[in-house]
Amino acid sequence: MALIDDAIYVDGSRVATPETLQETYDVLKNKHGFAWIGLYRPTDAEVRSVADEFTLHHLAIEDALKGHQRAKIERFADNLFLVLRPARYIDADERVEFGELHVFVGPDFVVTIRHAESPDLVSVRKRLESTPKLLAFGPQAVLYAILDQVIDEYAPVVAGLENDIDEIEDQIFDGDQDVSRRIYALSREVIEFQRATQPLIGMLEQLQEGFEKHGVDLELHRHLRDVLDHTIRVVERGDAFRQLLQNALTVHSTLVNQRQNDETRRLSETGLAQSEEVKKISSWAAILFAPTLVGTIYGMNFTHMPELKWQFGYPFAITLMFAMGFGLYAVFKRKGWL
Repeated sequence: MALIDDAIYVDGSRVATPETLQETYDVLKNKHGFAWIGLYRPTDAEVRSVADEFTLHHLAIEDALKGHQRAKIERFADNLFLVLRPARYIDADERVEFGELHVFVGPDFVVTIRHAESPDLVSVRKRLESTPKLLAFGPQAVLYAILDQVIDEYAPVVAGLENDIDEIEDQIFDGDQDVSRRIYALSREVIEFQRATQPLIGMLEQLQEGFEKHGVDLELHRHLRDVLDHTIRVVERGDAFRQLLQNALTVHSTLVNQRQNDETRRLSETGLAQSEEVKKISSWAAILFAPTLVGTIYGMNFTHMPELKWQFGYPFAITLMFAMGFGLYAVFKRKGWL
C-alpha cells in the first residue's frame, strides 16, 4: 500500500487515524490541527489527489512524480517543498544506497513521499508522538524531526566509508592490483554522498531565516541549529573522505610507477649483465679464432707455400698463433671486455 501511515494531530496528540486519503481530507476539515500523510512509492493518481486537496504547486508535483531530483528546498506561498537524499550503508556489499524523500509542508499538513527504505519515518513519528510538547509546534516540528532523522542516518554511512578507506590504505601498501578500481568506485560513492549532504547546509540556513520570518517558536530554532551543526560535521567528513581518496590514488600511482621503475632497472641490469657475458664470449671466440685461422691456412695441401720448406716454419706458425691470441687478449682487456 502507498499509504503507510496517516494521522490527524491536535495540540500534539493523535486524534484520528484515517484509512484513506479522502477520509483524511474530510476529518481535517472538522479538526483544528494538521495532517501528516506518509506515502511510499505512491501512484500518480494518489500524488495528484494530495496536490489538488492542499493546492500544491504544479512544479513541485512534477518533481515529485519524476523523481531523481537533487537535494533542494523551494517555497511556494505558504508551502515548502523539500527534496532530501537519505542514505544507508549496506555492510554485506560494502556500498552506500541512496534514497529520495519528498516533503511537502503547509500550515495544516505534512506530506512525505518516500521512494526507498531510508529514512525510517516510523521511528520519527513514534518519537514525536512520545513528545507531545514538541509535536504541538505543528508541521514545522515534523519537518525538523525528519531532517534530524536523515542527518542521523548519515552517521553509519560515514563510519562505513571511513572503514572502506582504511581498507584501501592497507590494500595500497600490500600491492593489491585491484585497489585502483575500488578507489574509483568509492570515489563515486563519496561524490554522491557530497551531492546529498552539501546542499543541506544552505537548506537549513534558509529554513532558519524562514522560522524567524514566520515567528516559529524559539525551541524549534534551537533544535534546527543543532541539526545544522550535525550537518556541517557530516559535510566536512565527506570533504575529508574525498581528499583522502585523491591522496590514496596519488600514492597508489606513485607506488605503481616506483615498482615499474624498479622492474625496468632490474631488466636493464639483467640486460647489461647479459651484454657483458656476450662481450666475454665474443672476445674468447675471437682469440681462439686467430690460431684456428693460421692453422687452417697452413693445413692446406698446396705445394708452393711461403716457408713450407723453411726449417723454422712450424715454430713460426705456433709463435704467430700465440702472438695473435695474446694481442687480441690485450686489446679486449684494455677495452674492458675481459
